[in-house]
Amino acid sequence: MRPATLLGVVELRGATSSVTLARAYTRGLLLAAGYRELDDVELLVGELVANAIKHSESGRKPDGMVRLRVYADTDTVHVDVTDEGSPGPLPQIPAQADPLSESGRGLWLVREMSTSWGWTQDAATRTVWFEIKCH
Repeated sequence: MRPATLLGVVELRGATSSVTLARAYTRGLLLAAGYRELDDVELLVGELVANAIKHSESGRKPDGMVRLRVYADTDTVHVDVTDEGSPGPLPQIPAQADPLSESGRGLWLVREMSTSWGWTQDAATRTVWFEIKCH
């Protein structure tokens, strides 16, 4: 899906408190656009923002930022989370997640729950995105 309509963009501080803000922001945008099945989208947004803060310069620098963009068309939501990059590649995604683990499941959840997902990066930023069907 090529995102049809940009519903909103927000810049968030690279702090753990931004995870809650990102989830609430996304829920508000999608409710205003008429979507009702939002729990999965909200969960995945939280995972990506938490990962951006934990694993990138966005969370390491005192003035680090994460950008969240939310798009939608008739039945698909597309979310981009852009951070300030990191020296290494994306973490490995386990074939199976440990249900008792307190971390390491974010990208696994994105892979398992989304319709499609991926990432792009350049010298300064990394964007992880997902699409999910919502009816």
